[in-house]
Amino acid sequence: MNAGPGRPSGGGGRNRRRRGRRPNNARGPRPAGPSQSRHNQDGIYTAPMDHSYRAALAGNGNNGQGARRPRPGFAAPFAPADPEPLPALREDSNSRIFAFVDDLFFAAKIQETARKLNVKVEFAKNDKDLAERMLQNGEEKPSLIIFDLNNANAKPLTLIPKLKSKLKKGTSIIGFLSHVQGDLKQKAHEVGCDMVLPRSAFSQNLPQLLRRHGAPEDENPTVQ
Repeated sequence: MNAGPGRPSGGGGRNRRRRGRRPNNARGPRPAGPSQSRHNQDGIYTAPMDHSYRAALAGNGNNGQGARRPRPGFAAPFAPADPEPLPALREDSNSRIFAFVDDLFFAAKIQETARKLNVKVEFAKNDKDLAERMLQNGEEKPSLIIFDLNNANAKPLTLIPKLKSKLKKGTSIIGFLSHVQGDLKQKAHEVGCDMVLPRSAFSQNLPQLLRRHGAPEDENPTVQ
């Protein structure tokens, strides 16, 4: 039957309904062209997500399985290797490192690290205790003195300038504190502390510090 005016051809309206337009919500998102903005209707930038952060997580929590090589420009976190231990010390050898540390965690960490490196470290409670221990060393001055700047019993801000005036440049004084104690860090520098480190940085660099200052004088390179 021929289609009359106003009637679609091709079998009436059934096929037309089957081939009708899909609802707007059934269509997929239109690809963004060069001239289209990458902002949605709310004005939020919708550029593709950068997954390069995955490179930094490669191998973490995977037990070494499925680790990916870092992308160029994204270096993996670097942890310095522990230095080689020094030759075994004699029982009558003098200590070249003294520490004013009453924090049990850091005291144990210093002792354990020193044991692995064959370095002798002595702990002092106050300036009188340090003077007695240094007297046993004769004329040999300590190479390093470590201060926990929160050790109230040692009175670091009072004792450090006394030690600097007595020991001169032959002895390095290093203090450590919490990373939020900016005022204390500045005061420690002002009274003569050669280096002030946050607790985390002190722990990370402890093996290198003990190795360098615990070695006999003839094994320490001369710094120009």
